[in-house]
Formats: sequence, structure tokens, C-alpha cells
Amino acid sequence: MLVSDFDFDLPPELIAQEPAGERDASRLLVLDKSTGGLTHKNFTDLPDYLRAGDVLVVNDTKVFPARIEGVKPATGGRIEALLLKDLGAGRYEALVKGRLPEGSEVVFGGRLTCVAGADLGGGMKVLCFPEDGLDAAIEEVGKMPLPPYIKESGRVDSRDRDRYQTVFAAKRGAVAAPTAGLHFTPALLGKIKAAGVSVVTVTLHVGIGTFMPVREEIVERHVMHDEEYVISPETAAVVNGARASGGRVFAVGTTSARTLESAAGPDGTVSAGGGRTGIFIYPGYRFRAVDCLITNFHLPKSTLIMLVCALAGREKLLSAYNEAVKARYRFFSYGDAMLIK
Repeated sequence: MLVSDFDFDLPPELIAQEPAGERDASRLLVLDKSTGGLTHKNFTDLPDYLRAGDVLVVNDTKVFPARIEGVKPATGGRIEALLLKDLGAGRYEALVKGRLPEGSEVVFGGRLTCVAGADLGGGMKVLCFPEDGLDAAIEEVGKMPLPPYIKESGRVDSRDRDRYQTVFAAKRGAVAAPTAGLHFTPALLGKIKAAGVSVVTVTLHVGIGTFMPVREEIVERHVMHDEEYVISPETAAVVNGARASGGRVFAVGTTSARTLESAAGPDGTVSAGGGRTGIFIYPGYRFRAVDCLITNFHLPKSTLIMLVCALAGREKLLSAYNEAVKARYRFFSYGDAMLIK
């Protein structure tokens, strides 16, 4: 398959720069994957498509303000870093902009000092910080790591700290939000649970792969960055019980879908536990655990649009995207939502 097979025309003005006024005020495009039929709804209509015995699986990862900016005291040179992976003992794997030889000192936000460690290649470095109070210092000096298609000029970071975070975020470690979850409110989740639908969590800490373009021309040659995930015994039991009794598994977002599929056996049974996954889902993949998907509208030629094409069918999905463009849906992280059922 060619990466260009997953391209589509998107007017730049449809890329959402701000969240909707209320979390659940987004639009919802419903795609029937068996027929290709489309229905235009609002996100508050989502409970109409769920029934007692179904299970809704959300990703409870929490985004931390991983983008930090600093200065090298020795030269005055400016450095920007995106903290990607906590290596323990005050060390982070980071994507760094600016010249930073091993042993260089940087002061971030005027108060957080680090020393550059090993160069990992491709702009990736190990940054070594004092361990004491590190998380609190990052919270103070860091900024939310918004995707590059959201313009940051004049933004107030405090608003994004709230809205670029799901209401069920609990486990710190992501550098991007699981954006399908941004549409949910406590009231909407309460309505879903009251209808007899189980709501359970998995954790997948969204990493740099969400920002990275596919540089290969042949889809099958692309290699995903791996990400850390955890599925609790309770979640595995609920998902497996729902499947056994005829309920459907609704994954909220591609991250929840990838987590479930990473832990599913050939018969669809989901195993509890954790680890790292680099699962790459594209057309031809047979879903084992996920029946339906709630997701946002994704970038052209991205691994995310390949995943949703794998579930819905490429032609049906791209036809739905063309309809979404015509109907002026809002795209990407702060945009509208789609239900593939």
C-alpha cells in the first residue's frame, strides 16, 4: 500500500485551533461500517448508539506540560525540549531543538537546571535533572505540548491545561492527549453508565509517534514508536465478560483501540498486564477486541487515518471524510468526533 492512498484534501480553515465552548458540544458523524451510511449528530447523542451490556473503554493517561524552554548560561543559546520518557533518577529522554553537546548545562524557566547526557541520535538526548521536586518544577515551567498544527501565538496556557486533558485523566505520562476522550463530560459519562453500559479504563501514554509523519512511501515499511500501556485485571474482566455475553466493545480513541488490540489473543480475549506496544494497524488488519470506535478526524497520510480505515474500510472512510469536509466539520485534536459502528 502507498501512503498516498490515505491522502485527502483538507481546507486549512477546518483545522480546529480552539476547543468547542463545552466539551460535549462537538458534532458527531456516525459511520455504519457495514453499509457506509452516514448520519449527522451531536456528541450528546452518543448514548443513543450504546445499549445495556456494551462496554466503553477510555484511556486515562494524563498529559503533563512536557515542553520546556531554557537557556545555556555559558553561551546564552536558547534550547527547547520535549520531555518524552521518564528514565528514572531524574533523567528524561527528550527531543531537543538547539545545539546541546553532552555535559552542557541548561536552565529551564529560570529555575530548573539540567545537564545534557547521552546523544541518542535524531535530536533525541538524555537530560539529567535534580531528582528532588522534579515533577513540581516541570509543572511550573513547562507548557502543554500542543500539536504543531495548533498555533500557539497569544495562547493562554492555563486554558489548554484544562481543555487539552480528559476529565478522566489520572496517570501522568503522555505528551499528547487521547483526543477522542476530550468530548466527554462527567454528566455524559453518568448518562452512559445509567443506561447499563460499563465504562472502564486502560492506560497508554501517548508518545512522540503522534507527532511524527510517515516518511516511508510504502505503508508496510513504516515502524511505529513504541508506547507504554497497562490494562488492569478489572478492565480485562469487564471487556471479556461483555464480549462473552454479546455486548460490544467501544474504544474511545485510537490509543484505547491500540491498547486493546495489543493485549488481545486470537480469539479476542484481552489479557491484563502491561508493557510497551508498537502495534501498527492498517487495512488488512483483523480487529480482535474492538467492535466500534469513537475518534476524532485525523491528518491525511497519518498512521491514525490508516487505523480507522482498517476498521471502516478505506473507501467508506475517505468518503465519510469528504462528506465531513463538505459539511464543515472541525478536524484534528480540538475538532469534532466520529463514531464508527
